[in-house]
Amino acid sequence: MPPIFASPRALGLVAAMLAAVLDQFHKYWMLDVFGIEARQPVTLTPFLDVVLSWNYGVSYSLFPAHEDAGRALLLAGQGLIVAGLFWWMWRAPNRLTTLALGLVIGGALGNAADRLTRGAVADFFYLHTTLPVGPLANYVFNVADVAIAAGVALLLFESLFAPEPPAEGAAKA
Repeated sequence: MPPIFASPRALGLVAAMLAAVLDQFHKYWMLDVFGIEARQPVTLTPFLDVVLSWNYGVSYSLFPAHEDAGRALLLAGQGLIVAGLFWWMWRAPNRLTTLALGLVIGGALGNAADRLTRGAVADFFYLHTTLPVGPLANYVFNVADVAIAAGVALLLFESLFAPEPPAEGAAKA
């Protein structure tokens, strides 16, 4: 294993950096190189298109903030959440937890960068169906959202399937 990944903290930091950079590169490419705004929609499959959708709020466009004060409140809240996740990651003893939290942090930072520089979060992948299957019936997301979902999935996996740490008394016996 390369030395950079020997420390759980380093793995989490690298995951956060890669998720944020990949997200911002993809957004730059879609907006400024590919020009999705003029080409949309691009159909990839019967249930997945590439479009441009500006999200002025949080998940599912809840709490939209079109004014500077509202965006500042969203960014402040997001900053507090990222700080809490970073604190959790810094204290986590294993690589799976730090990797998962790093992905969530990186995704959150990628979306926060959009809010700071563009005033809204750019989403591109439009997952849709005609079936009434709940919130995923019509969902638009980006690379940052994929990183966040992957991080949450890893945390859930770890909580369900990771071996229990040895009890304190068992280690001394």
